Amino acid sequence: MTSRHVAEEPIKKVAIFGGTHGNELTGVFLVKHWLEDGAEIQRAGLEVKPFITNPRAVKKCSRYIDCDLNRVFDFENLGKNRSEDLPYEVRRAQEINHLFGPKDSEDSYDIIFDLHNTTSNMGCTLILEDSKNDFLIQMFHYIKTCLAPLPCYIYLIEHPSLKYATTRSIARYPVGIEVGPQPQGVLRADILDQMRKMIKHALDFIHHFNEGKEFPSCAIEVYKIMEKVDYPRNESGEIAAFIHPNLQDQDWKPLDPGAPVFLTLDGKTITLDGDCTVYPVFVNEAAYYEKKEAFAKTTKLTLNAKRICSSSH
Repeated sequence: MTSRHVAEEPIKKVAIFGGTHGNELTGVFLVKHWLEDGAEIQRAGLEVKPFITNPRAVKKCSRYIDCDLNRVFDFENLGKNRSEDLPYEVRRAQEINHLFGPKDSEDSYDIIFDLHNTTSNMGCTLILEDSKNDFLIQMFHYIKTCLAPLPCYIYLIEHPSLKYATTRSIARYPVGIEVGPQPQGVLRADILDQMRKMIKHALDFIHHFNEGKEFPSCAIEVYKIMEKVDYPRNESGEIAAFIHPNLQDQDWKPLDPGAPVFLTLDGKTITLDGDCTVYPVFVNEAAYYEKKEAFAKTTKLTLNAKRICSSSH
């Protein structure tokens, strides 16, 4: 795959979102800290705005109040008439779109970093929505290089039928950051440190770009979503088997056809069907039980990005 889009205009406005899910505490605590003391996220000539996206959910330490804020940023929800009957998160999405958008307009923020935690063993993960975006591929390559030898994985959620109307999708360059494993409602110092470093390297990249630094063509390895896999269920729709011990905590590791994926209470093993090796992600993610997702299958690809350089120099 060869990328086409080459960013040229300098980046002017960046937002860092925390608390899109109110029980994912790393982003909540980092953003609250930066709201009080933003020295470490400031870069010359760049507006960087930290922002708590779902304050009610943060206060309750719950994922959301009425519905998932990270799934309602489509034009249908953003265009609904404001009323008290609307779910809280839809009203909040409209407010966020007003502050940082409007989505798909000239006025929207250049970049939004949306900070998330996962209960899955995914380590440092960057989420990419567009395989042809040279600027983001270059940024992700830079972050990966700076974090090494700590692994940093790239999850590509480009898919013809799986549509994510994400909070960050307002921006010209949306960046999802997932770091785990971390239980919901819990803070871990190592996870917080990793996320903090990811943001530091990302902002450094933007600063270098704005200063006129040239980034030569590069390639990155990504994991592209193929499909989501539900838990086996009984006639009542209840979960009938759970993640097999062999699969637990094995995010990003190759999973071959015939490998154990689920285990029933009476000890029966259910294996992976299909005819190709896949790479599982979000294995046994706590928040995805309600979404009927035990894990997602991905395939491994290489993306190439062209040389980029800011037109300001």
